[in-house]
Amino acid sequence: MKLFPFGHATHPQWQMAAGLVLAQLRARMALPDYAKAPTLGLLYITDRYADSAQEILDHVGAELPEVTDWSGTVGVGIAASNVEYFDEPALAVMLCALPPDQYRVFSGVAPLAVGDGMGFEPHTALIHADAGTPDVAELIAEMAQRTATGYLFGGLASSRGEAVQFAIGGNGNIKGQGAAGGVFRGGLSGVAFGAGISLVSRVTQGCQPVAAQRVITAAQSNLIVELDGEPALDVLLRDTGISLEQPQAAMTALRATLVGLTEAGGDAVGRTGNFGADVVVRHIIGLDPGRNAVVVADRVEPGMRMAFCQRNPQAARADLMRICAEIREELEPQEMCLPVAAALAGPEANAAPSIARRIAGAVYVSCAGRGGPHFGGPSAELQIVRRALGDVPLVGFFAGGEIARHHLYGYTGVLTVFR
Repeated sequence: MKLFPFGHATHPQWQMAAGLVLAQLRARMALPDYAKAPTLGLLYITDRYADSAQEILDHVGAELPEVTDWSGTVGVGIAASNVEYFDEPALAVMLCALPPDQYRVFSGVAPLAVGDGMGFEPHTALIHADAGTPDVAELIAEMAQRTATGYLFGGLASSRGEAVQFAIGGNGNIKGQGAAGGVFRGGLSGVAFGAGISLVSRVTQGCQPVAAQRVITAAQSNLIVELDGEPALDVLLRDTGISLEQPQAAMTALRATLVGLTEAGGDAVGRTGNFGADVVVRHIIGLDPGRNAVVVADRVEPGMRMAFCQRNPQAARADLMRICAEIREELEPQEMCLPVAAALAGPEANAAPSIARRIAGAVYVSCAGRGGPHFGGPSAELQIVRRALGDVPLVGFFAGGEIARHHLYGYTGVLTVFR
């Protein structure tokens, strides 16, 4: 599989940004290592362009008629290789050269079917979702059940205006679309991939436990009543050192404290003290002194494990480097030829993408609360990814919630690469 052509640009006028992106795409398609005939386009725009979403999709689709299928969404920020665009008008496109019989675009008006009568069976899926959709977490879990592996990756659209999604298919692949123009609001959309598309995906956490992990021994709906048999509020105050006798200081500390929840038997806190992949971070939304309970922004049940946590830039940086290293280790052969080994051991400029590296393209979905500002500088998060993986084709967006497997996360990043 050859490298996926990609392009990204910012400009107050979307027409100018689109022109710059199209020029980058065509220039890369002319290079020997890049795909010449891609059919699937991933399109991400910042919310500054949300009102022009249909015009943008129509324009890039007309300029790239060979690309028959499109998917994507909007974010308060978008990502590309080595750069993040926050609070500015920008768009990014990656063109994926995949066998047409190995993927399907789906949307709310053309749902993903399990067995479409054409021999296609979904194994994994890239998901874009609207946070305003009722029971969105349950819909994500149900979507995971429609795939053979149960693995989803993606995120919730984030926007200060309309939360738009792109989903359009050619050659009759997206039955039911009718007169829809490919821009949708609400529900889920995305791309399902067959067994022939090889992906490697990892979740990186952005929070770190500040106290020991506990077992929820009594709970009701979103109310944690007991932890390890003790009143939950007492445990919270003891573990975090918060005193209710100083209300102002207590409120400040509580706003910075979150809970990391894990289903019974899930991957919780690892040996290094970092959260495992099954931990979902949720906000504390209230206290119930009458029942000595803690109210959290999710349903909880006895038997679940939890740990109080806080956002930690140093831990987030280390964990992002860890998942990049895991991906490289999985993709690189055990025995490499001397030129490849020398390139990987050399300066960053020599670690440029090559076919031997076996990364055709990547999608990175990160929390809207992360990005450069959280990591210490403009585009710092994406620069970490580039230093670890090389200058591989990459696009993505900063989401209102991140999706991996059947979980809906917060304060995480989900990095997925196409072999």
